[in-house]
Amino acid sequence: MMSQHSPEALLFIATGCQHCPSVLQSLGELVKTGALSKLEVINIQQNPVPATELNVRSVPWVRIGPFELTGLRTKKEYQQWIQRADDPSTMGDYFGELMLSGEIHKVHDIIHDKPEYFPLLFDLMANPDTSLSVRIGIGAVVEDFAGSELLIQSIEQLGEYTKHPDNHVRTDACHYLGLSRNKNAINYIQPLLKDDNEETREVAAEALEEINEAS
Repeated sequence: MMSQHSPEALLFIATGCQHCPSVLQSLGELVKTGALSKLEVINIQQNPVPATELNVRSVPWVRIGPFELTGLRTKKEYQQWIQRADDPSTMGDYFGELMLSGEIHKVHDIIHDKPEYFPLLFDLMANPDTSLSVRIGIGAVVEDFAGSELLIQSIEQLGEYTKHPDNHVRTDACHYLGLSRNKNAINYIQPLLKDDNEETREVAAEALEEINEAS
């Protein structure tokens, strides 16, 4: 039995777009099977206003639930995003996609509007499969929230990650604790001054210095 809560999809296309027909076909098939409850298709050359309002810069552009997806994707990929649409925890996967495509600003905007997604960045950080480019993107976003209440509220979560077996995770968590500029982070940072990894020890010293300077 199909879900009664299948998400809707919005598709922007353009005349002459090479990949638009394939995406349209895939999404149309997903409507037929009930995986999508509705598909709205807009040709940006005939109706450019909605695309401008949503800052659509290239086509094909698809929105499924909270996810905005650009470029050619397979039907299977769309099915995966449909399945994720009702699960807030999968927003971390979406953040990773945005960072890989160089759309870090979108991650920042989403967290600004829905701060409850902020902890997902640290779960993504702690995933051993997360690529270096995504880790760099996470750092860029978190630095924008340095000293914020949102980062201070994440101290306990980050503190747990300072005990992670992967030294890269410990190092990143320590760095972000320093960015909190809050003394509550000190107890989590201090043990890392004796960490087995040299980089982690150095970051721990820098994090403590940043907190002390902010006090």
